[in-house]
Amino acid sequence: MLITLDAVVAFAHRYAALAADLATTEPDTTRQAELLEMSRILTKVPEQPAETFHEAIQAVWLVQLCLQVESNGHSLSYGRFDQYLNPYYVADLAAGRITPDQATELLTNLWIKTITVAKIRSWSHTRFSAGGPLYQNVTVAGQTPDGLDAVNPLSYLVLRSVAQTKLPQPNLTVRYHKGLADDFMMECIEVMRLGFGMPAMNSDEVIIPSLIAKGVTPEDAHNYSAIGCVEVAVPGKWGYRCTGMSFLNFPKTLLVAMNSGLDPKSGTPLATPFPHFTEMTSFAELMSAWDVTVREFQRHCVILDSACDIALEETVADILCSTLVEDCLGRGKPIKEGGAVYDFISGLQVGIANLGDSLAAIKKCVFEDRTVTAAELWDALLGDFAGERGEEIRALLDAAPKYGNDEDYVDELLVEAYASCIDEIFQHHNTRYGRGPIGGGYYAGTSSISANVPQGASTMATPDGRHAGEPLAEGCSPSHGADTHGPTAVFKSVSKLDTSSITGGVLLNQKVSPQMLRTEADRTKLILLLRTFFNRLDGFHVQYNVVDRATLLDAQAHPERHRDLIVRVAGYSAFFNVLSKATQDDIIARTEQTL
Repeated sequence: MLITLDAVVAFAHRYAALAADLATTEPDTTRQAELLEMSRILTKVPEQPAETFHEAIQAVWLVQLCLQVESNGHSLSYGRFDQYLNPYYVADLAAGRITPDQATELLTNLWIKTITVAKIRSWSHTRFSAGGPLYQNVTVAGQTPDGLDAVNPLSYLVLRSVAQTKLPQPNLTVRYHKGLADDFMMECIEVMRLGFGMPAMNSDEVIIPSLIAKGVTPEDAHNYSAIGCVEVAVPGKWGYRCTGMSFLNFPKTLLVAMNSGLDPKSGTPLATPFPHFTEMTSFAELMSAWDVTVREFQRHCVILDSACDIALEETVADILCSTLVEDCLGRGKPIKEGGAVYDFISGLQVGIANLGDSLAAIKKCVFEDRTVTAAELWDALLGDFAGERGEEIRALLDAAPKYGNDEDYVDELLVEAYASCIDEIFQHHNTRYGRGPIGGGYYAGTSSISANVPQGASTMATPDGRHAGEPLAEGCSPSHGADTHGPTAVFKSVSKLDTSSITGGVLLNQKVSPQMLRTEADRTKLILLLRTFFNRLDGFHVQYNVVDRATLLDAQAHPERHRDLIVRVAGYSAFFNVLSKATQDDIIARTEQTL
């Protein structure tokens, strides 16, 4: 640890020396003074404590950069940025050392530096992380440990500076709670109107009790922040990751359960065999097969996670990160061996809506209305709904109740099916269990990143009427075009999920046109809708793409006209032009809600 800290100090001093050298040949006196000030600050921090806002931001950036270099990682986030930096800002304002405009300039410089961090990914990883995000999240607002509103002057400045730079990174998350003032919420809506998918909103009303129930102290639970996309953790006290390393494809799992435990495409045995779907005589048989199959696959996810964790523990210690996380020093253990105070991992479940819609379609069409036989449905899936009868079957499936419309028929089926996975995931531990941290286990999470596109590409047709190869539904969002009853119905469907158990994040993407937020009355409507979702319906998260279909289609046809168009992909934003056509099409197809 001491060697690593010396390396960080030497790294800063190299920049200090460079700035001083540049100052000796700089003809512009204003720029020369800036370079000399940079040299002074870099000589001081992060070796010594920061005393000014500029020094504090410089210290934060150097550490962030070194952590990225150390791990070649992503999801290294800034935590509750407005809480730990506001004292420096307020003190500088009072002493006349800084103005709001100067502070904003420093913040915008930080965000510009943040987006310069990049990494080389394998092609398989690239497809699952469309747009090349590093998931560097900055969190503002929320509550203090005693439950008071934590919004401060820097909270507003962070919002405005992120809006000013209008870049895909950092991810900006606002922590919502019942006491969040309308004027701050209106400020958030104004940033959303810029159309680059920020800020996302996470709810203290669900997340804090959920963390406390899992053993996090109330004080630490109140100090959580967003990590990466919508995942949450207690900064400075959490294990080295909070997301699993494998994606569980729910629709594919259902198809395997229907096919006697065999992969329908390859015939490879993957799970315990049950009678084939065409031989099942009741919907209950299918649910039993689902229950066993999804539990087996969830166990495989844990095995894959553990294999990766053991390999990383043996080869990559992440010493700098361990130095900065409690209580690695006290325990004499790096984070990958159990040094952190808390250690939980969320699973990554993909195609939530497709699962619910598929179960509802099977139950209604095959076992209740009997408009389709089991054999006909299975043949239609294998043939991707080819032929006249295939199209007829697909139309019947499409007409079945769909998740996202506040219909208990489908919503409750999804809750029941998801409960099998949630129950199973709670039974397992990660490799840090019993080695120090509180927890050491798993919980559910719907943060599918952009995996819904490649996962869908390798999945045959599904009983919800989806064609083979089409993207799966993203996060916990409804399938594209299936949510026809407006945003309130979407919120009510999502709220039926066991959000208190899905602590890894209940990721909901919504899309509205810019015209929907044009007037102050429209923006007030959205605030009221958000308050209802979070206060009354136990909503966990929501984020908005404020862009119309016509703009997206024009950007796809004429990318040179829209070089600065940014969209929300999943739990992060990206430049539209760098996305694959499949991912662009997926975003274009999302339902455009009205208020």
